[in-house]
Amino acid sequence: MSYKVFLVEDEIVTREGIRDNVDWETLGFEFCGEAPDGEIALPLIEDTNPDVLITDIKMPFMDGLQLSKIIREQMPWIKILILSGHNEFDYAQSAVKLGVTEYLLKPISAQDLNKILVELYKVLDQEKQEREKLIALQNKIKDNLLFTREKFLLKLVMGGISSSEAIEQSQQLELDITARYYVVMVIRVELCSNSPPFDYHEYQQVEQIISQLTGDQSDVLLTKKDIAEIILLIKGENVEQLLQRGDFLADLIRNKVESKTTCNTVIEMGSYQERLSDVHHSFAEALVKCKFVEQIPQVSTPKIPHDKLFTIKHDVIENYLRFGSIQEFDEFFSRTIRPIADIAQQSYMLRYYVFVDIIFSATQFVSDLGGEVEQLASEFPAIEEIISDIKSVEQFEAEMRRMFTIILLYRDKQAKNERKLTLREAKSYLDLNFSDPELKMRDVAQTFNISPGHFSTTFHQEFEITFRDYLCQLRIDHAKGLLRTTSMKCAEIAYQSGFNNSHYFSSVFKKKTGVSPREFRSAVA
Repeated sequence: MSYKVFLVEDEIVTREGIRDNVDWETLGFEFCGEAPDGEIALPLIEDTNPDVLITDIKMPFMDGLQLSKIIREQMPWIKILILSGHNEFDYAQSAVKLGVTEYLLKPISAQDLNKILVELYKVLDQEKQEREKLIALQNKIKDNLLFTREKFLLKLVMGGISSSEAIEQSQQLELDITARYYVVMVIRVELCSNSPPFDYHEYQQVEQIISQLTGDQSDVLLTKKDIAEIILLIKGENVEQLLQRGDFLADLIRNKVESKTTCNTVIEMGSYQERLSDVHHSFAEALVKCKFVEQIPQVSTPKIPHDKLFTIKHDVIENYLRFGSIQEFDEFFSRTIRPIADIAQQSYMLRYYVFVDIIFSATQFVSDLGGEVEQLASEFPAIEEIISDIKSVEQFEAEMRRMFTIILLYRDKQAKNERKLTLREAKSYLDLNFSDPELKMRDVAQTFNISPGHFSTTFHQEFEITFRDYLCQLRIDHAKGLLRTTSMKCAEIAYQSGFNNSHYFSSVFKKKTGVSPREFRSAVA
């Protein structure tokens, strides 16, 4: 690595002597230019951008100190060596104030200049390495920030964070996520048939295209679910403009990707949402569309009169999913879905619409439970195959029963896991609060919003010990520890272990251990 040197000297003999008598290349430098004064030198320095400036101090038009001051302000990274035939304090003092690297008295020999350049090369090399380290560190910090932002946005669109937490974390990440309306777009990248099974370069190229198209748009935030699935969170202050913008962006991405790469894209948007806490609904809808609505078969469909159009009651479906059972499906289907199924039999597209819309309700419900929408979607076969096979309302009902069974089983599994988690939290609560003599089972049950009777039964089932026995065991074990390791009186040990009465403590202790507290302490000693 060579560093560039520019020389400013009004005495032509001195200038040519320095230029011609120094072996610049051997020392690691390149002589890039010269000038007789600062005024002529300044534009040449700006053009050549040297690393080192050697300048005389006394010159006509613009002297070395004036030139050094301008260079310090405009190009502070340049090292300045000042030459002077005046051994005067005020010149040296002015040079030091300007932060020059060296102040040299003329005449200076080539040998002396060589020594200074050797040391200067070391300084320049060290600064270059430090700059490279700093740039690498800055890039690493930038990459970490981008990765953290992507993780945060993915968590947000998947419903894994509350609105208040999202706003707080977005401020720390310098992301503006507040808006009146939101919509999520899922972009699924598909390699063409003649591509390798996994072509990372192609996936990366698609991601770069999408990043370039959205990077300067503050209302479009990008994250990735995996290498083949990119997610955009689009914000807006007007619903119509938001949806139009989403459609325009989808067309732009689709056309750009297909013209610049060998990939195809499946791009779908969910419904718009007004709250950050509901953004995951839009994501779930877009995700399911990508799976089930990638290719809608082109079939002829009779026109349905307006009076026969229908609206699926999502709240009723959600209520059944939340509280219903498989045994209640027949009644639920007859009351809620059969009227829709009768109409849907008239049209392939209507059947398609009904299935997809009900799946939307299901995925929103699963998403609310904290489940993986993709996992649920993978359990359903291709919707085109289902609809093609349906020839009657009875077949429609059978497919719906199968789908709802999958969802209700998932719900019950989640509920069981939730119950276990609650009981373990209650057990931990006992571990921390057993020393409170006023602690009662009903208080613990109330703390975790469970009825005392149900809490008593499920606690025993989960841990194979009654609440009362577990609490008593915690207190006795604590008392044993105090008896072994302290000289505290039995009455004080009883109180610190959660017993109000020392006589009752002694009675319970002997019943559980076979010896009295005093006998236990003596045996230990």
